[in-house]
Amino acid sequence: MLQDADALPQLIGDFKPLDQWQTHLNRLFYGLRGDRLRSYYQTFASADYRLAHALAADYYERVTKRDAAAKRQPSSVNRFTNDDSRLTVMELGPGNGNLAACFLSHLKVLDKHELVYPRVRYVMVDWEQPVLDGALAYPDLAAHRDRLVIQCSSIEHLAEMADGSVDRILCNELWNDLPTKLMAKNAADIEEEYIRPNLSEALHAKIPDWSAFVRAFEARDFEVLKTVPPFLDDLVWEKEYRKVEWKDVPFRKTITEFLKTIDEHVLLPVNLGAFAVVKEAQRLLGPDAVGLSAFDAGTADRQVLNDPEKPCYGQFGGQYSFMINFALIEAVAKQLGITRTGLEPQREFVGRSLNTNVLTLMDLLATHPSAGPTLEPWEQDRLVLKTIKALNETYESPYRRRFEFPLSANMPPDERETLGAILRSLKDNGVPDTVAYLTEEELARAQQDLEAIGYESDAIRMALGAPPSPIEYCHFSCR
Repeated sequence: MLQDADALPQLIGDFKPLDQWQTHLNRLFYGLRGDRLRSYYQTFASADYRLAHALAADYYERVTKRDAAAKRQPSSVNRFTNDDSRLTVMELGPGNGNLAACFLSHLKVLDKHELVYPRVRYVMVDWEQPVLDGALAYPDLAAHRDRLVIQCSSIEHLAEMADGSVDRILCNELWNDLPTKLMAKNAADIEEEYIRPNLSEALHAKIPDWSAFVRAFEARDFEVLKTVPPFLDDLVWEKEYRKVEWKDVPFRKTITEFLKTIDEHVLLPVNLGAFAVVKEAQRLLGPDAVGLSAFDAGTADRQVLNDPEKPCYGQFGGQYSFMINFALIEAVAKQLGITRTGLEPQREFVGRSLNTNVLTLMDLLATHPSAGPTLEPWEQDRLVLKTIKALNETYESPYRRRFEFPLSANMPPDERETLGAILRSLKDNGVPDTVAYLTEEELARAQQDLEAIGYESDAIRMALGAPPSPIEYCHFSCR
């Protein structure tokens, strides 16, 4: 079936399993659009600091407790295969470097007696060298340059790292980009989704040398692909379903047993890349290591997973982004022999660190009486900027960040002038991003200014106490 039934297919590839085309697309995306990631999506660590601070506080507490216990038992075995005093913290997929910078900065502040921070070696791992170069150049990392190591490698097999040599592994909104299959039961068989790419007829007509384009697309020849009109958003995908070739799929027993609990023809995300990260973490982490923490959007609820209407994936700038099947990841961890796993809503992890309730800015915006699909894009921009201006009357960040917010193109001239003035007036230590955490106390201090632009205090209080959504940003941990 075609996603766009009216588009005339211009084939540029063959049917392959979804995860294979996903990997190909991700390489194309980072090669063509890697310098403009924030134009397509932002993460909870792109500009905000609270997730990184929560991780730093958690790490400092765990290391100091472990060190204190070791002093009481001096004959305990060496924890790591490397120097016992060194603490290797590894971040898989470091993005723009902000999470690393805020983690290290906050850890240094907490470590008043210099017992933890001086021992830390922070290793940033990515399969794209330009991403690593960009992260390393992040301004706030300059103060921690002597702690940093970059490693260009497959994050699923870090051959350069010795067994048991790592104390902490972090990955934020990474698993959704890693290879994922969609599987479903069909009678006695298990099938997976295959797709093949086409290009819309309109864009096909704008490409002068079609054969050269197809060859460049297949070979990921960026020099050629950068000379043609942008095409990632114009791909049209055909889909079909074929029996799974299990020789290429790990954890067959666990996957098939899990699918027995799911109804026929209900597609299930099988996050192979996440499985590989958990398996590699088991090899890398020392026996007394603090462990792995992964943050991403997904669910462990079997009822949600069994819903045929659930959103298995989205596309951002042409890149596939999958929902995480945390229940299946927990089953894989169990098969690997990992017995200590945990899963909690991400905002609970952040809120617990701050000893308060937290709300994301996006969740706050959703409580406004005018919020919803009826708003024009420029009206949404207006609500966002007025909300941030109201919050900034009392909000104080420990970091200075220039707030980045491109205004919608289709905006009345007078509104553009007004909103441009608001944008220029925002302080650089205010709310850092539209994807940011706000505490209950910060919202209370800003209550009067928020009410002045239409927010209702009761709605905000309800949002602060609302249960997690069926598909939620979660913190998966294992040791």
